[in-house]
Amino acid sequence: QVLLVESGGGLVQPGGSLRVSCVVSGFTFTTYRMSWYRQAPGKSRELVAAIASVGGNTNYADSVKGRFTISRDDAKNTVYLQMNSLKPEDTAVYYCNAYRMPNYDYWGQGTQVTVSS
Repeated sequence: QVLLVESGGGLVQPGGSLRVSCVVSGFTFTTYRMSWYRQAPGKSRELVAAIASVGGNTNYADSVKGRFTISRDDAKNTVYLQMNSLKPEDTAVYYCNAYRMPNYDYWGQGTQVTVSS
């Protein structure tokens, strides 16, 4: 059974930091590109950050570059998103995604991140 379980969301003040995690099981983690997406109320889901299965190459949405860092621990089947200098516009449900060609595409249930004073 494929499972992606996010955790670490919550309420944080503007300028604060938060780290969300995604633990996976049921597939070979090391062969999948891992990504974080987010969806704010009334908006479509958007890619926040991604990390390759091999080599560790990363890419980020322009809106989070320099503030967010994606990483993975293959020994723990876990991907992280470290979020610093958080802004109210970062408020969203954050989803973990695992993808491998040709069409293996798995999603977690999401974790709420709220940035507010």
